[in-house]
Formats: sequence, structure tokens, C-alpha cells
Amino acid sequence: MTEAIVTVTKKGQATIPIRLRRKHKIGRKVLVVDTEAGVLLKPLPDPLAEKGSLRGLFTGMNSGDLIDEARTVERVRERATRRR
Repeated sequence: MTEAIVTVTKKGQATIPIRLRRKHKIGRKVLVVDTEAGVLLKPLPDPLAEKGSLRGLFTGMNSGDLIDEARTVERVRERATRRR
């Protein structure tokens, strides 16, 4: 485990050493977790990497396409409900 001593400003700001930022791929924001052992800083997950198993389902579609498709399905359901 790597340790480093850093200074905390009056505003509560601390600088994470560059070697740790690079090692853990920390960008402009981190997740701060309050644990029994102390404060834990975690890098935020990359949203593009989080698509996981759904990635293949939406190949070639953007968010606008998905919204249009969902609205079309909803219109069909509404018409079917009104006919009953």
C-alpha cells in the first residue's frame, strides 16, 4: 500500500499526488466515501465502460433513436387501450 502525507487547506482541499492520480486514473472528480477506517477517495467509473452487456443491443442507435422508438411503442399501446 502506498502512503503520502498531504496538506489540507482551510477550505478542506487536499492535493492528491500525481503518481497516485495517474495510477488510479483520477480525473477532475472523485467519489468520497466515509468508512470506519477513514475517508476513501475512489475514481469515478467511465460511463462508456459501464455499458456492459447492453452495448450490443443498441448498435447503430443514438439516444434520439431510442427515445423515438420508445415513443412510437407508447403511442401504439395508447391507441390499443383506447379501442378497448
